[in-house]
Amino acid sequence: MYEKLEAIEQEIGKVIKGKKDVIQKVLMAICASGHVLLEDHPGSGKTTLAKAIAKAMELDYNRQQFTPDTMPSDIIGYSFYNKQKEEFQYVPGVVQCNLLLGDEINRTSSKTQSALLEAMEEKTVTVDGNTMALPDPFIVIATQNPITSGGTQPLPDSQCDRFMVRLSMGYPAFEDEVTILRENSDEDAMQQIHQIATKEDLYRIKEQIAKVVVKDQILEYICRLCEATRSHDEIERGVSTRGAIAVKRMAMANAAFHERNYVIPKDVEEIFIDVCAHRIICNARAKLEENSEQHILQRILEQVTPPSLFQ
Repeated sequence: MYEKLEAIEQEIGKVIKGKKDVIQKVLMAICASGHVLLEDHPGSGKTTLAKAIAKAMELDYNRQQFTPDTMPSDIIGYSFYNKQKEEFQYVPGVVQCNLLLGDEINRTSSKTQSALLEAMEEKTVTVDGNTMALPDPFIVIATQNPITSGGTQPLPDSQCDRFMVRLSMGYPAFEDEVTILRENSDEDAMQQIHQIATKEDLYRIKEQIAKVVVKDQILEYICRLCEATRSHDEIERGVSTRGAIAVKRMAMANAAFHERNYVIPKDVEEIFIDVCAHRIICNARAKLEENSEQHILQRILEQVTPPSLFQ
């Protein structure tokens, strides 16, 4: 399993330079059956990353550019009456795939954003009272631009909570950007990516991650961290139980990526901010003091003592 994961990571690294940590965490979320929110400025490689993952892992891929006039039917599909066959027929939406890239999801209406809720949580869509299963696996990688607010519609809290992690690509390091410019050509970058894994490989990896042992001390540590967000004097709304479950699943994936079949506190600490930063709401005091969600969560990590048994 570890060799396969490393091979996938290296293959994606052909087109995403200097972002090993981001690549790993996106793969962790996918292997933990989660969805990913990429929040960054345009041109940072978010779309390229999603395409590279789909090609390297043999995943059916769809892309939806969200705009103010994108309709829910574009996402989940619609049905129409076929006069010749005298029956209603279903026309699939973009969710009928393994990996859906939702570009600039905060540029569409709340109604269209919400059309993704059932698909992301239940792995099904319902059209005209008929419920249809989505392909397995089904992963959403959504992007949004946090800088330009004009014409945007913030994601509902319920939908933010559906994303296992929120990550940022960031600008590449100087040397990496030089390499990108040197290797840039008119050829499609995706031609460099070859299929390394299959859906069956992904199923086997998920099975191995599900077997990772999480001791009660680790579960209690996760609960203490989440409880600290609920009683913090700069947080209006803390991490939900769904968020705590996401921390556990990502920690299990992190342990597997480090070739361990058990979780240690470091596994929790390395992913806690990525899993929880988009799940908390800061109050007026935090905003007045210009404390970000990441900064507050980092302080919580420093204040909550991890289990000594694992040190």
